[in-house]
Amino acid sequence: MTTDATNSTTAGAPSTTASGEVLVDVQDLKVHFPITKGIIFDKVVGHVYAVDGVDLQLRRGETYGLVGESGCGKSTLGRAILHLEAPTSGTVTFNGTPISTLTGEELRTRRQGLQMVFQDPMGSLDPRQSVEALLVEGMRAHGLVKDAKEAVPRLKQLLTDVGLPQAALKKYPHEFSGGQRQRIGIARALSVNPELIVADEPVSALDVSVQAQVINLLAQLQEDYGLTYLVIAHDLAVVRHISDRVGVMYLGGLVEEADADDLYVAPLHPYTRALLSAVPVPDPVVEDSREQILLPGDLPSPANPPAGCRFHTRCPWRQETLCDTERPQMRVVQIEGAGTGHKVACHFAEQIESGEITAHTAEAEIDPTGTALAADAASQRLTGDLPFA
Repeated sequence: MTTDATNSTTAGAPSTTASGEVLVDVQDLKVHFPITKGIIFDKVVGHVYAVDGVDLQLRRGETYGLVGESGCGKSTLGRAILHLEAPTSGTVTFNGTPISTLTGEELRTRRQGLQMVFQDPMGSLDPRQSVEALLVEGMRAHGLVKDAKEAVPRLKQLLTDVGLPQAALKKYPHEFSGGQRQRIGIARALSVNPELIVADEPVSALDVSVQAQVINLLAQLQEDYGLTYLVIAHDLAVVRHISDRVGVMYLGGLVEEADADDLYVAPLHPYTRALLSAVPVPDPVVEDSREQILLPGDLPSPANPPAGCRFHTRCPWRQETLCDTERPQMRVVQIEGAGTGHKVACHFAEQIESGEITAHTAEAEIDPTGTALAADAASQRLTGDLPFA
């Protein structure tokens, strides 16, 4: 990784590290989108189970990386924590206050402490507003400043912290590169002094060299501002570089959670093993000799997830008992080499690790019911009636 050429200066907030204090507590969170069908009267024919029973704790000052395939519900989970998507059930507690049931002014006030950096920097910035207007808007909404003139010193500091010149204040989003726009998005999130930032694929739309700069910038800002991050990403290398802990998500639920180094050194869930085996190694000898796990079929439809373990339809270690009938719960495992607090949702994690259960060829299963429901859900997405999961 290259070093960010524009290191952030101290923002005046005390530096903090992950102390173990829980800042965000998510309990049994579910986000289900209804699938409707009909010409005159819409009838609910099913649901998209985008997030289906997630327990998650974010510790103050840490970076939590969330990974998984497209469509597994990562972004929906992040948005539900911020109440940008209304949860179907479950609770989200932020700094000791339940926020999943807040509405109106109470929710707006609480959102000062929770901000988001979006995947598409251009799509998240109003092209009709200057950078100054974009940054002042949130500060005025939360009563931090009365007008743009009062905000000028703070705005200049924000631009310096994210590595942009002060002249950028009078410019518009289309005048910047992708990396610069993402810096503006980060500055906008910082402008209201949040405690938690959810970064949804913050570097996936950027060039590789710019990705490294933005990642290092986020790390520097965390130290300067005392931030807690939830970083949602596809790139496992990015997640390992920036995260203290990592959670792996599959089809609406967490399947493994551990400290970043522990997860990459000793993955325990079959799905995590498959994900890591797909990451190329820049050594041809190692690349040719290491185990590569190829999963059959595609991700099952979230409109009709499999019974039992949701990964069992693609799992090379699938067993007829339990896997098909009982959904495993996240649990701390006692396995040699696994770190303290290493959690996995697999009935046979210990037997797989010891070699008592060996891999076999898994055959993809076709689900016509799920395919039909997914087609209805796709139709609603095209008409704007259903958000992407």
